[in-house]
Amino acid sequence: MGTLRDLQYALQEKIEELRQRDALIDELELELDQKDELIQKLQNELDKYRSVIKPATQQVHKASVLQEQHRTKRQAISGEPTAFDIHELSHVTLPFYPKSPQSKDLIKEAILDNDFMKNLELSQIQEIVDSMYPVEYGKDSCIIKEGDVGSLVYVMEDGKVEVTKESMKLCTMGPGKVFGELAILYNCTRTATVKSKSDHSHTIVEFSYKLDHNCPQHLHIVPTFQGLSEEILSKLADVMEETHYGDGEYIVRQGARGDTFFIISKGKVNVTREDLPNDMPVYLRALGKGDWFGEKALQGEDIRTANVIAADAVTCLVIDRDSFKHLIGGLEDVSNKGYEDAGAKAKYEAENAFFCNLKLVDFNIIDTLGVGGFGRVELVQLKSDEIKTFAMKILKKRHIVDTRQQEHIRSEKQIMQEAHSDFIVRLYRTFKDAKYLYMLMEACLGGELWTILRDRGSFEDSTTRFYTACVVEAFAYLHSKGIIYRDLKPENLILDHRGYAKLVDFGFAKKIGFGKKTWTFCGTPEYVAPEIILNKGHDISADYWSLGILMYELLTGSPPFSGPDPMKTYNIILRGIDMIEFPKKITKNAANLIKKLCRDNPSERLGNLKNGVKDIQKHKWFEGFNWEGLRKGTLTPPIIPEVSSSTDTSNFDSFPEDNDDPPPDDMSGWDTDF
Repeated sequence: MGTLRDLQYALQEKIEELRQRDALIDELELELDQKDELIQKLQNELDKYRSVIKPATQQVHKASVLQEQHRTKRQAISGEPTAFDIHELSHVTLPFYPKSPQSKDLIKEAILDNDFMKNLELSQIQEIVDSMYPVEYGKDSCIIKEGDVGSLVYVMEDGKVEVTKESMKLCTMGPGKVFGELAILYNCTRTATVKSKSDHSHTIVEFSYKLDHNCPQHLHIVPTFQGLSEEILSKLADVMEETHYGDGEYIVRQGARGDTFFIISKGKVNVTREDLPNDMPVYLRALGKGDWFGEKALQGEDIRTANVIAADAVTCLVIDRDSFKHLIGGLEDVSNKGYEDAGAKAKYEAENAFFCNLKLVDFNIIDTLGVGGFGRVELVQLKSDEIKTFAMKILKKRHIVDTRQQEHIRSEKQIMQEAHSDFIVRLYRTFKDAKYLYMLMEACLGGELWTILRDRGSFEDSTTRFYTACVVEAFAYLHSKGIIYRDLKPENLILDHRGYAKLVDFGFAKKIGFGKKTWTFCGTPEYVAPEIILNKGHDISADYWSLGILMYELLTGSPPFSGPDPMKTYNIILRGIDMIEFPKKITKNAANLIKKLCRDNPSERLGNLKNGVKDIQKHKWFEGFNWEGLRKGTLTPPIIPEVSSSTDTSNFDSFPEDNDDPPPDDMSGWDTDF
């Protein structure tokens, strides 16, 4: 018995020893977490002091801060499909080049093995395979040169190529590999040099913005869909999925239960019926492209009354009952119509009368608020009333012409002048001379949200909620007018003296109307929605995707999708938000909202459903949030900037003087309406 007691005692001691070790491990893990937090805090402080400490000379400080800013701030990308009229492009037929079955298989396998191109529709891949043509290159030939603008995509058929960047070898590629695929998205600057290393041939395709949009033109003739608005028809077209069937395959079988509606987009089907069990099927009719079947399943009558059999290779667009009911129910107008009541209208008319009489010479430049490739933003003061200050955006006309941004600038002016929202920076009037365009805007002296995020590292849940709500209000206003924004990021949110966030920089904004889409590739790579990358056409739902990305970045300090170059970033985006591991500091409700905003399918995104933006405002993450106080300006912001006067620019980084004197624009006429 004594031996048993000794064993029990020894066991107790071991258990106690293990418990103490577990407790020690817990303490050490807690200490490690605290040290990690301290390191992060010190790193943020270090970054902050690096950006604000003044060296011996102010000029050196300005140059160093500008260098830091250029390293950190992200540039947006724009690629217009200028090769064709956008409305005619869907009817363009790509050239067909005959090739052997082996070549076809090699090209198809190469595309399906490519991280980006494998996301294209099968019909798109087949078109690319058909339109590729062979070109031979001798040894040491330069196929792609770093820095050149390119519009060709390549597939290796045989031989080898060497890839270099800044004269440093990156890799060697052999047969069955795709390169240059970023050219599918927009005419881009090549990021590396590719040279052939042996005598061989390549297969090449030039891809010119071939659109693949499920156009709703066939939907309005379907009895079930008659009377629906263009906006709902467009959403139905989005949610319809492409499905392929082989010759002789049953698409619908008589007597089976079904909840799916079909539109034939390619091929033919035969419709048959068996009047009695075990009877031979009776041929009824054939259906082809543009015809539909199965619409009763959307209304609940789900017993199929006939067979539908593919007569050759068939492609159908399909939608199920749940998705249909999810969209139908009326898109409520959730915009705040109180923005422009009679009193506000009178106020804006008086405002316009005041600014119409001002000239460029009526202003003094006080300080620089920001710089960019376009030009500068200066704080200017009205000479006759020094209390009145404004932000003057100065754009180089030559740069606008060189980058073909004329239409974007016109659109920016029109949209901003008509935007009367407390969450959008006001544009009061414009000027021009031989070298510059000038945009006189509301001065918001609280600083850029990007600067505050840079200095703090990340924001708390409540702080992020306030700024997200400001953006939601801005989007509700813009979307109610059929305007898409397309460049949301912390760099484009600025605080007024109260601490309220406002959208600025409308260079990529566009009035597309309701139920319509646009195909311009534009935005900041980390914020671009999947449908923009895949060139499927996009609408206001792309803004709600970017809202989810903004939430994630404000909560963590960095966006969820990020790579060393745009193509890698796009590939990560196409993998989806579910592939991203959310850090613990993002609360369950915040993560839920981000994932609902960042749905791959635009028609499933919160904000783009039948209740519109109300679905976002009623989400659990916003529970208890004072939306009315936000709209009225009575809600206290989480960060109140220190602004001592109307000329205080202390919340902005310092910048060197602009010594670049651009030539006058000699392409007269394009800016006559500015």
